[in-house]
Parts: sequence; structure tokens; C-alpha cells
Amino acid sequence: MELAALPNPADLLELRSTRTALAELSLLALAGGLLGAFVVLRRIAFFTHAAGTATFPGSVLAHAASFSPRVAALGVALGYAGGVERAGRGGRDPGDAATGLVLVAALGSGVILASDVFESGSSVDRLLFGTAIGLDSADLAFSAIAAALAGLGVASLGRAWTAAAFDPEDAPSLGFPAERTDLALLALVAFAVVSALPAVGALLVTSVFVVPAAVARLFARSVKGLVVLAIGVAAAQGATGLYLSLWLDVPPGPAVAVLGASVYALAAALEAWR
Repeated sequence: MELAALPNPADLLELRSTRTALAELSLLALAGGLLGAFVVLRRIAFFTHAAGTATFPGSVLAHAASFSPRVAALGVALGYAGGVERAGRGGRDPGDAATGLVLVAALGSGVILASDVFESGSSVDRLLFGTAIGLDSADLAFSAIAAALAGLGVASLGRAWTAAAFDPEDAPSLGFPAERTDLALLALVAFAVVSALPAVGALLVTSVFVVPAAVARLFARSVKGLVVLAIGVAAAQGATGLYLSLWLDVPPGPAVAVLGASVYALAAALEAWR
């Protein structure tokens, strides 16, 4: 297959759909960089991925019932966050194996509901992989709220999350109540994950909330540097991924995800070589 000529980067601003997609990915980069830094520090990347995937069956049901998929996804994600925090507080952390089983069950039940029960298989791709080209002002508004909440969370609880990441046993003695700060982080991540679903889908949320911060973690020497670098990497990844999707005529979500994985692989190789 012969590749098309490289488009002018300014072409991203010519069409309303690509301008909206660029704005959406920029907002997600802000939320993803702010929260992703603490997702990596607190080692909750698997939770972040699970929070997105767990919304899939609920979104299918909401589509079939003509109910707001965003509200349904938000309810599922926040409920999942509360369940994970409660289990961890009670010493009953289900662990990665149980979480993996939940993900498999969520994906399987969602596909069965979409294809066999409601016969709406055409929406499965959109729910799983997103459609950044085709968003509206409501999607931008929800992502703006998620970015604002992420900023407020980092400003008010960033020190508590940092203390819990580096010294979880002594963090409560420093005046940081573990239960409330953990629940706040999980809830904010769940809210931000739901805001990313229309653009990148349930399966690719880690490309926004984990991969940029993981890249930044290889080079940052402070928590503040990690946050700033994660935002920058996420913004560059989103804009470049959208440009590549325009050039290669592929969906933006997978393009952003593949680009992010490639950048991390190169960054990890560079760091190992150094």
C-alpha cells in the first residue's frame, strides 16, 4: 500500500472535527499528566485500565436502553473505585489475578450483550477504541471538568499522594488520612477515565493515563518534574498521534496508543543504554 503524502500539520486546524479532537486530546493530556504521575507512583496502572474496561458492559446496556452512556460509565467506574478502596482498607485486596478475571468477564459480557442480546455490534468498536473524530462540545466540557478536578486534586492532595507512594506506613502519622486520600485518587482517576472513553475507548485509556507518565518517570528527578513532563509527553503524544491518524487514515485512538507504546519502548531502551 502506497502511503499518502505527508499532510501539513496546519491541516489539523482546518476541519472542525480535527480541531475538536485536538482540543479533546489536549484536555486529556492535562488530566492524564496530572493524575498519571500519581498512578505510576502509587502503582495503580492496572486499576486504571480496569476502570475503563469495567464500563464496557454498562455502556452497552445504556446504549440499548437509550440511557446516557456517560452516566452509566461514570456510575460503574466510581462504584468500581469505591469497591477497590474498600477491599484494600479491609485487607481484602483482590490482587491482579482477580482483577484480570473481572476484566475478562467485563469484555466477554459486553461483547455478548452487544452482538447477541441487543444486536448492536456496530457500536462495539466505538466503545472499545473510541472515536476522537466525531466528538462534540459535551465531550469537551466533560473532559474540561475532569482536567479541572485533576488539578484541584493534585493541588490539595498531591503531598498526601506523594507521601503514601514513598512511605505508606508512616504517611498517616504525617497527618494524611490514608483512606480518604486513596479514595479521592481512585475516584478522580475513575472520573477522568470516563472522560477519555469517547476519544480512546475502554481498552486504550492507559495510553493517556499510564504511558506518558511511565515515559516521564524514566527521566524525571522530582515529583513536580514528573507531573510537568508527563503532561508534556501526553500532549505531544496526542497531537502527533492525531497527525499520524490523518496521514495514515487510521482511527486516532489506536494511533495514539501505538505511538505511546513505541515512545516508551525507545525511552526505556535509551535509559537502559545510559
